[in-house]
Amino acid sequence: MAVAQQAPINFAVMYATHDAFRRDMRRLAAAVAAGRSQSPEVRDGWANFKHQLHVHHTVEDSDLWPRVAAAVAGRPADQKLLDEMEAEHAQLDPVLASVDDGLARNTPDLADRVAELIRVLGDHMKHEESEALPLIQDACTTKDWDAFRGAMARKQGPKGAAVYFPWITDEQNETDRKAFLDTMPAPVKVLNKLFWESSYKKRHLWGI
Repeated sequence: MAVAQQAPINFAVMYATHDAFRRDMRRLAAAVAAGRSQSPEVRDGWANFKHQLHVHHTVEDSDLWPRVAAAVAGRPADQKLLDEMEAEHAQLDPVLASVDDGLARNTPDLADRVAELIRVLGDHMKHEESEALPLIQDACTTKDWDAFRGAMARKQGPKGAAVYFPWITDEQNETDRKAFLDTMPAPVKVLNKLFWESSYKKRHLWGI
């Protein structure tokens, strides 16, 4: 039985974060193909990608999936989906470690390792978008979702936010950028426009 809500949950932040991961994986693959995988800018881009992914999945595991699990108690099919989300998170660890090792040793199969990361993380995000988000929409409330977003903000902290927001808006089209920023308080949008984006661009992550 669906939970009554005052309004649908807005998943713009989740979609924007997933799109940023996809963009960075494309940049990593392009850097490897061009023989630039050992450059400091590519290494910095990879380090930021790993950090953002760690924050994202850590808070999902600690503050999102338990809320969904409580909401779908007694619904075996939905509980199975949550088990799949947990298993997919665990599956990523060795894949990330493999790319780390490939970058550290500049292995001949680095492109294959990156392709495996793209496949595993890409499949997980597609699965989450196609099945887990509709389940959250059905079973949870906007209050649940806001609590998850609050936990994410606390995990990032002010220093993390100064990187996260321009990382998300990097190369976003105007429609997606507006959808993402419209979910944020006005001071965050001002800080991003006046300070965070310029500082982020100066880092030239991925050599961009």
